[in-house]
Amino acid sequence: MRSIIGNEVNEFNRLTKAFSDLYRSICVQSKMSASTFDILYSIAALGDGCCQKDICAYSFSSKQTIHSSIRKLEQEEILYMKPGKGREMQIFLTEKGRHYVDEKITPIIAMENQAFKQMAPEQRTSLLFLTETYLTYLRTLTKNLDGKD
Repeated sequence: MRSIIGNEVNEFNRLTKAFSDLYRSICVQSKMSASTFDILYSIAALGDGCCQKDICAYSFSSKQTIHSSIRKLEQEEILYMKPGKGREMQIFLTEKGRHYVDEKITPIIAMENQAFKQMAPEQRTSLLFLTETYLTYLRTLTKNLDGKD
């Protein structure tokens, strides 16, 4: 059977899956679940006091997945929650959580920054611009995937 996927799309998809596999491997090596990684990485990026909806938006994870993982991290005394605006709960790292982030998440972020900085500035700009452009086009094309107008 002949492939219906164009060579460039096929390679882009392969690279996207390679990124997913790399981060899955990082989680396994660090002995943490993907959702724990996503939550702690999001808190490192967004800062202490962010809300669950912020983490969901940042990590592109479902509310249910993040909620159950936050509850587990609370039980492990990695983070705690305080009331925010309205029904929102703000999420904060405990001392144990800050240590865990420093040990497990910060080195990954440092590696990402180092890998990115090894690229020339125009390559970094192009990578971001082209990836965003492709994502925008694909989102537009998939908007009516259910067949409804």
